Amino acid sequence: MTSEPSRQPAERALLQTPLTAAHRRLGARLVDFAGWEMPVQYPTGILAEHTAVREGCGLFDLSHMGRVYVRGPDALALSQWCATRDLARVPPGGAAYALLCAPDGGIVDDVIAYVLGPGELLFVFNASNREVDVQWFRDQAQEKGFSVALDDQTQETALIGVQGPRAQEALAPLASGADLDALPGYGFLQTTVAGYPTLLARTGYTGEDGFELMVRAEHSETLWEALLDSPVQPRACGLGARDTLRTEAGMSLYGHEIDRSTNPFEARLGWVVSLNKAAFVGREALRSIKVQGPTRTLVGLLVGEGGVPRPEYPLVATNGTEIGRVTSGTFSPTLRRSIALGYLPASDDGDGTEVAVQVRGRRVPARVSALPFVPNRARPRARIPAPAR
Repeated sequence: MTSEPSRQPAERALLQTPLTAAHRRLGARLVDFAGWEMPVQYPTGILAEHTAVREGCGLFDLSHMGRVYVRGPDALALSQWCATRDLARVPPGGAAYALLCAPDGGIVDDVIAYVLGPGELLFVFNASNREVDVQWFRDQAQEKGFSVALDDQTQETALIGVQGPRAQEALAPLASGADLDALPGYGFLQTTVAGYPTLLARTGYTGEDGFELMVRAEHSETLWEALLDSPVQPRACGLGARDTLRTEAGMSLYGHEIDRSTNPFEARLGWVVSLNKAAFVGREALRSIKVQGPTRTLVGLLVGEGGVPRPEYPLVATNGTEIGRVTSGTFSPTLRRSIALGYLPASDDGDGTEVAVQVRGRRVPARVSALPFVPNRARPRARIPAPAR
C-alpha cells in the first residue's frame, strides 16, 4: 500500500516526516510525494536498494501514510459499515487488508485495519487519501448515528518498514521482548523496540517477509539509527525501490491500478470483499458486479525489448486495436526485463495472451503473465475463523 504523487497548491508547504533530517544526512534525493517531502532514492541508487530488500534487509520511511484510530462503543460497527472486509472475524492482535468502496462499488481507498479490540481499531490510509478517508468515516458515522471518536495520529507518530529475508534478524535484538517467530503475517503486537513503545506488525508492501513499526515521532530517529546499525547492515530505501518491489509483487497502487473508477473484482481484489457480512457501503453494487462478472481485468505483462512501459501507454491487440492501458510499468531488477500492470478486456486476460505496448510510437511485444512476477515470500497469514452459522 502507497499513493501517487500529487502537485500541491503553492501556498501549502510540504509536510515532513520525523525522519527528514536523517534522510538528508544520508544524502537522499527528496521529492514531493502526495504533499510530503519524501526520499525517492539514496546515493547508492534504486537498484542497490531493491537488491537489498530481495536479498537482505531494507528500511523505509512510511510516515506519510495516514494512521487514524477509531475508538468508542461503535468503533467496530462503523469499521464494518465502511470497510469491505469482515473485520468482526479478525481477532485482537490481527490486521486485515481491506477496501473502502463508494455506493457504486468504486474504490475510495485501500487500507489496513488493525483490530486492537471491539472498541478500538487503527486504520492505515494512503497518504493522498488521508483527509478524504477521515471525512468519509466522519460522514458515515454521522449518517448512521454511530458513537465513535477519530484520532488522527499521523503527525504525532512515525512508521518504519523493515523488509527483506533478513528483516527479523535485524529487528530481533532490538525487540527482545517480542516472540517474532510466533508472529504470523498480518499479526501485530504492542511491545518495545530499542526501548521505545512500538506497535510492531508483520506487514509490508514488497512481497518479502518484514515488519512495520509505529512509534512516537520523537523516538523515531533513534530507532531508525539503531536499525541501520544492525550487523545485518540494512540499507535505507526510497520510494523508487518501493515501487519496483511492489510492481514485481503485483501489488496495486492507489491512483494507478485502483481508484474510484475501478471496482474490486476487476482489480483482482474480490477476496477482500465479504458479501456475506451485514450491510456495508457498496455491498449491493458489488454483489451485482460479481454476478455479472467484470468486463475488464488487471493483468501482469512481461514486456519485450524496446523500452520501459509507463502509465497510460496504450495496450494493443494483435490486429492493432487499442484494448487497454498500462497502469504501472518498470524495469524489473530481479527479472532483468521490463514488466507492467494494466487492464485488458476480460476476454483477453488469459495467461500467455499476446499483446503489444505502444512505447513512444513503437509497438513492443508483451505477454500476459500470472501475478506476482516474483514469488511472494511474506510470512503466511493466520487463518481467520469461518463465519458462525
